[in-house]
Amino acid sequence: MIKELMIAYPIYSVIIAGFLITLAMTLVTKYFTDQKRMKELRTGQKELQKNLRERKGDIKAQEKINKDMMNMTFEMMKHSFKPLIITAIPIILLIWWLKGVYIDTTLGSSWIWWYIGSAIISSIVLRKVLDVA
Repeated sequence: MIKELMIAYPIYSVIIAGFLITLAMTLVTKYFTDQKRMKELRTGQKELQKNLRERKGDIKAQEKINKDMMNMTFEMMKHSFKPLIITAIPIILLIWWLKGVYIDTTLGSSWIWWYIGSAIISSIVLRKVLDVA
């Protein structure tokens, strides 16, 4: 039933699939990362970038600021990997299944671009609405 609807309305169903998959990924990110720490790290990075611009001539200070920024970036990446590990295999399987559904429709191989576009827009909106860092 669902597959027939997806084939009958390919553009709408790709957009809905992109939204639903992005919603699931956003919720996993929200509940499996330390949101407070991620926000602290982002705020710290913005401050360091501001300090870096203010100290254009001082190479020693710039090197220290760059080192601190690298440490913050590394910590942010560590926090981001947990949701990636949880969602990677299911997402790959879903994309593979969606390819099988849409390859013979009017979308053909362009379904992936519809999916990517809807996922990007959905991600931006959902991260704002759900307050995900």
